[in-house]
Amino acid sequence: MNTILLAEDDATLRKNIALSLEAEGYNVISASTAAEAEASANSADLIILDVMLPDGNGVELCRKLRRIIKAPIIFLTSCDDEADIIRGLDSGGDDYITKPFRLKELFSRIRANLRRIPDTHELDLTAVEQKLLSYLMQNREQYLTREQILEFLWDSKGIFVNDNTLSVNISRLREKLNEAEGCGKIVTKRGIGYKWTDS
Repeated sequence: MNTILLAEDDATLRKNIALSLEAEGYNVISASTAAEAEASANSADLIILDVMLPDGNGVELCRKLRRIIKAPIIFLTSCDDEADIIRGLDSGGDDYITKPFRLKELFSRIRANLRRIPDTHELDLTAVEQKLLSYLMQNREQYLTREQILEFLWDSKGIFVNDNTLSVNISRLREKLNEAEGCGKIVTKRGIGYKWTDS
């Protein structure tokens, strides 16, 4: 299940979009401010970002997030001026949808931007493997240390991975990815860590 971060300050619109996305099978993280969005960005496979947020500008937030994550970012905004659209895309956005919009169009854009991500249901991943793959893909082409990965994988819901089982999970994930067509791969650099590459 792909996780979508929805950053929208209009509470009613945010709730309606979130419910629609969940009905489509997505896990949704809702944020009403730039600060909330930034705090949750690493957990998302795709980000829907409003340009005008109460505590900041979505374009600037996109530029900031793009330095640390690789997840697709779709702007959803009432700013339909060509200059605004260009500014959003130049800041690192992958797509731009203006309000008002049709939900079917939004879903189509989301699917198009997620196509480069392997279908974790077909891969039959465990919860830990899915979380591990998501983290590596969000930081594609960037080496992550074992310590960074272990810190990310541990949470308060009972998921705990120690140093030994991390190696086992990476090995099993590699095997499943090798069986899938058109997937990228996990690269290991001894003494440095692991990274996801699409090539």
